[in-house]
Amino acid sequence: MPDVRTPARPHTTGPGHDGGPSASELLDFARRTAADAALITSLPLDPEGRTWIRLDGPGGSEAWLIGWPPGTGTGWHDHGGSHGAFATAAGELTEQSLTAPLPTEGWKTLELADGVDRERTLSDGRGRAFGPHHVHQVLNLSADTHAVSVHAYYPPLPLMRRYSRTGPVLRLEAVEQPEEWT
Repeated sequence: MPDVRTPARPHTTGPGHDGGPSASELLDFARRTAADAALITSLPLDPEGRTWIRLDGPGGSEAWLIGWPPGTGTGWHDHGGSHGAFATAAGELTEQSLTAPLPTEGWKTLELADGVDRERTLSDGRGRAFGPHHVHQVLNLSADTHAVSVHAYYPPLPLMRRYSRTGPVLRLEAVEQPEEWT
């Protein structure tokens, strides 16, 4: 198994290679949208599963308003080479991420080095931007409170890779196409 030790590069803050919005511009959009109380309260919340509404993102980006019941999460995934951002509009979300960029092709199992894990908690209005090789999972760890967040990606998600994780071992489990989540 390859051992991933390389530290991650900072996310890109300049415009995308084709003139699309940068990760920082997507974060600004996510924060502004998360502050729109009427939009946030319009999202129907399900007590058992995540809910979402697709939004118009800036500059041809893809954006989503997502409701998170207590105890739900995404599982480990990446965004198929898109950069992005998200901001919490209500409640609190925990992001667990890797600080090492992963190769995008040619592997099924990786052994992660010590020290590549990061965790941050984002509450109302707080967000984060990330680059195209970001691997993470987002969780609502609350036992009784829904969370709501805004996510934006550019270019629009071409695919998502889903991973399982046991200790330091990360396994590629599935590659999802856009028609599977719209």
